[in-house]
Amino acid sequence: MSENVKNGLLILVTIVTLANTVMIMTNDGVSYEKTPTNQSVNSNAAANVNPAANANPTPTPNPQQDQANVVDPNPGPKTAIQFAEMSHDFGDIEQNTTNEKIFTFTNNGENPLIISNAKGSCGCTVPEYPREPLAPGETGEIKVVYRPGQQKNKQTKTVTITANTEPATTVLRIMANVNPGEGGANTQPQQGEAIQIGG
Repeated sequence: MSENVKNGLLILVTIVTLANTVMIMTNDGVSYEKTPTNQSVNSNAAANVNPAANANPTPTPNPQQDQANVVDPNPGPKTAIQFAEMSHDFGDIEQNTTNEKIFTFTNNGENPLIISNAKGSCGCTVPEYPREPLAPGETGEIKVVYRPGQQKNKQTKTVTITANTEPATTVLRIMANVNPGEGGANTQPQQGEAIQIGG
Protein backbone atom coordinates (compact mmCIF):
# COMPACT_ATOMS: atom_id res chain seq x y z
CA MET A 1 0.00 0.00 0.00
CA SER A 2 2.77 2.34 0.90
CA GLU A 3 4.62 1.52 -2.33
CA ASN A 4 1.47 2.24 -4.34
CA VAL A 5 1.07 5.67 -2.66
CA LYS A 6 4.66 6.55 -3.48
CA ASN A 7 4.22 5.54 -7.12
CA GLY A 8 0.97 7.49 -7.35
CA LEU A 9 2.57 10.63 -5.95
CA LEU A 10 5.52 10.26 -8.31
CA ILE A 11 3.17 9.98 -11.28
CA LEU A 12 1.17 13.00 -10.10
CA VAL A 13 4.29 15.16 -9.73
CA THR A 14 5.45 14.12 -13.19
CA ILE A 15 2.08 14.99 -14.74
CA VAL A 16 1.98 18.43 -13.05
CA THR A 17 5.53 19.20 -14.16
CA LEU A 18 4.78 18.23 -17.75
CA ALA A 19 1.56 20.26 -17.76
CA ASN A 20 3.39 23.37 -16.51
CA THR A 21 6.09 22.95 -19.15
CA VAL A 22 3.51 22.59 -21.92
CA MET A 23 1.59 25.67 -20.69
CA ILE A 24 4.74 27.78 -20.60
CA MET A 25 5.87 26.70 -24.05
CA THR A 26 2.47 27.19 -25.69
CA ASN A 27 1.55 30.54 -24.10
CA ASP A 28 1.61 32.77 -27.24
CA GLY A 29 4.49 30.69 -28.47
CA VAL A 30 6.89 32.56 -26.14
CA SER A 31 8.70 31.19 -23.17
CA TYR A 32 8.88 33.85 -20.46
CA GLU A 33 11.47 31.90 -18.60
CA LYS A 34 13.69 31.81 -21.65
CA THR A 35 14.63 35.52 -21.59
CA PRO A 36 16.19 35.65 -18.10
CA THR A 37 17.79 32.26 -18.68
CA ASN A 38 19.33 33.48 -21.96
CA GLN A 39 20.51 36.72 -20.34
CA SER A 40 22.08 34.76 -17.55
CA VAL A 41 23.77 32.43 -20.00
CA ASN A 42 24.93 35.34 -22.19
CA SER A 43 26.37 37.29 -19.28
CA ASN A 44 28.08 34.17 -17.94
CA ALA A 45 29.44 33.44 -21.41
CA ALA A 46 30.76 37.01 -21.73
CA ALA A 47 32.40 36.70 -18.33
CA ASN A 48 34.02 33.41 -19.33
CA VAL A 49 35.26 34.73 -22.69
CA ASN A 50 37.43 37.44 -21.11
CA PRO A 51 37.60 37.17 -17.33
CA ALA A 52 40.31 39.86 -17.18
CA ALA A 53 37.83 42.42 -18.55
CA ASN A 54 35.92 42.34 -15.26
CA ALA A 55 38.98 42.69 -13.04
CA ASN A 56 39.34 46.41 -12.18
CA PRO A 57 39.55 47.95 -15.66
CA THR A 58 41.97 50.88 -16.04
CA PRO A 59 39.93 54.12 -16.11
CA THR A 60 40.29 56.41 -19.08
CA PRO A 61 42.13 59.62 -18.05
CA ASN A 62 39.76 62.54 -17.66
CA PRO A 63 41.57 65.86 -16.99
CA GLN A 64 38.32 67.65 -16.15
CA GLN A 65 37.47 65.00 -13.55
CA ASP A 66 41.02 65.18 -12.14
CA GLN A 67 40.72 68.97 -11.75
CA ALA A 68 37.35 68.51 -10.06
CA ASN A 69 38.99 66.20 -7.49
CA VAL A 70 41.61 68.78 -6.48
CA VAL A 71 40.65 70.41 -3.20
CA ASP A 72 40.63 74.20 -3.46
CA PRO A 73 42.34 75.62 -0.32
CA ASN A 74 40.21 78.78 -0.68
CA PRO A 75 36.77 77.96 -2.07
CA GLY A 76 34.53 80.88 -2.96
CA PRO A 77 34.90 83.96 -5.13
CA LYS A 78 38.38 84.58 -6.53
CA THR A 79 40.26 87.85 -6.63
CA ALA A 80 43.76 89.04 -7.58
CA ILE A 81 46.76 90.15 -5.56
CA GLN A 82 49.57 92.43 -6.75
CA PHE A 83 52.80 92.99 -4.81
CA ALA A 84 54.88 96.14 -5.19
CA GLU A 85 57.96 93.87 -5.26
CA MET A 86 58.29 90.09 -5.29
CA SER A 87 61.80 89.82 -3.83
CA HIS A 88 64.24 91.65 -1.57
CA ASP A 89 68.00 91.43 -1.11
CA PHE A 90 69.24 92.33 2.38
CA GLY A 91 72.79 92.49 1.06
CA ASP A 92 75.55 91.84 3.60
CA ILE A 93 74.24 91.00 7.07
CA GLU A 94 75.76 89.43 10.18
CA GLN A 95 74.99 86.09 11.79
CA ASN A 96 72.50 86.07 14.68
CA THR A 97 70.80 89.27 13.56
CA THR A 98 67.15 90.12 12.98
CA ASN A 99 66.32 91.46 9.54
CA GLU A 100 62.85 92.72 8.60
CA LYS A 101 61.27 93.42 5.25
CA ILE A 102 57.71 94.64 4.63
CA PHE A 103 56.13 93.56 1.34
CA THR A 104 53.15 95.71 0.37
CA PHE A 105 50.36 94.38 -1.81
CA THR A 106 47.02 95.45 -3.26
CA ASN A 107 43.78 93.56 -3.80
CA ASN A 108 43.27 94.49 -7.45
CA GLY A 109 40.40 92.05 -8.00
CA GLU A 110 36.66 92.42 -7.60
CA ASN A 111 36.13 90.35 -4.43
CA PRO A 112 37.49 90.55 -0.86
CA LEU A 113 41.01 89.13 -0.57
CA ILE A 114 41.42 86.44 2.08
CA ILE A 115 44.96 85.29 2.91
CA SER A 116 44.66 81.89 4.56
CA ASN A 117 48.35 81.17 5.11
CA ALA A 118 51.89 82.51 4.74
CA LYS A 119 54.77 80.10 5.31
CA GLY A 120 58.53 80.51 5.20
CA SER A 121 60.78 77.91 3.60
CA CYS A 122 62.54 77.39 6.93
CA GLY A 123 62.19 78.34 10.59
CA CYS A 124 64.60 81.24 10.12
CA THR A 125 62.08 83.06 7.88
CA VAL A 126 58.87 84.05 9.65
CA PRO A 127 56.07 85.96 7.87
CA GLU A 128 53.26 87.93 9.49
CA TYR A 129 50.14 88.55 7.39
CA PRO A 130 46.72 90.22 7.81
CA ARG A 131 44.01 87.84 9.05
CA GLU A 132 41.03 89.99 8.03
CA PRO A 133 39.65 90.15 4.46
CA LEU A 134 40.85 93.11 2.38
CA ALA A 135 38.28 94.88 0.20
CA PRO A 136 38.92 95.41 -3.52
CA GLY A 137 41.44 98.22 -4.01
CA GLU A 138 42.67 97.99 -0.40
CA THR A 139 46.38 97.58 0.37
CA GLY A 140 48.03 95.42 3.00
CA GLU A 141 51.43 94.39 4.32
CA ILE A 142 53.27 91.15 4.92
CA LYS A 143 56.22 91.47 7.29
CA VAL A 144 58.99 88.94 6.81
CA VAL A 145 61.56 88.50 9.58
CA TYR A 146 64.78 86.72 8.64
CA ARG A 147 67.12 85.50 11.39
CA PRO A 148 70.09 83.70 9.82
CA GLY A 149 71.45 82.27 13.06
CA GLN A 150 74.70 80.45 12.20
CA GLN A 151 74.01 80.37 8.45
CA LYS A 152 76.70 81.96 6.34
CA ASN A 153 77.43 83.15 2.81
CA LYS A 154 74.75 83.49 0.13
CA GLN A 155 71.24 82.60 1.28
CA THR A 156 67.89 82.58 -0.55
CA LYS A 157 64.63 81.95 1.31
CA THR A 158 61.02 81.92 0.16
CA VAL A 159 57.66 82.83 1.63
CA THR A 160 54.60 81.15 0.10
CA ILE A 161 51.33 83.12 0.36
CA THR A 162 48.07 81.15 0.04
CA ALA A 163 44.94 83.19 -0.78
CA ASN A 164 41.68 83.11 -2.74
CA THR A 165 43.56 84.02 -5.90
CA GLU A 166 44.23 82.22 -9.17
CA PRO A 167 46.71 80.57 -8.81
CA ALA A 168 46.17 80.04 -5.10
CA THR A 169 49.81 80.59 -4.11
CA THR A 170 52.24 83.47 -4.59
CA VAL A 171 55.95 83.11 -3.76
CA LEU A 172 58.09 85.94 -2.35
CA ARG A 173 61.88 85.69 -2.08
CA ILE A 174 64.51 87.17 0.22
CA MET A 175 68.25 86.97 -0.29
CA ALA A 176 71.24 87.84 1.88
CA ASN A 177 74.96 87.36 2.16
CA VAL A 178 75.56 86.30 5.75
CA ASN A 179 78.99 87.22 7.13
CA PRO A 180 80.50 84.76 9.62
CA GLY A 181 80.67 85.98 13.21
CA GLU A 182 83.72 86.55 15.46
CA GLY A 183 86.47 84.01 14.83
CA GLY A 184 84.83 82.78 11.67
CA ALA A 185 85.87 85.52 9.28
CA ASN A 186 88.83 83.53 7.97
CA THR A 187 87.02 80.19 7.91
CA GLN A 188 86.57 78.78 4.43
CA PRO A 189 83.03 77.63 3.64
CA GLN A 190 82.52 73.89 3.93
CA GLN A 191 81.60 71.97 0.81
CA GLY A 192 77.91 72.38 -0.04
CA GLU A 193 77.21 75.37 2.21
CA ALA A 194 78.41 78.22 0.01
CA ILE A 195 74.91 78.83 -1.33
CA GLN A 196 71.71 77.72 0.32
CA ILE A 197 68.32 77.99 -1.36
CA GLY A 198 65.08 77.27 0.46
CA GLY A 199 65.23 75.59 3.88
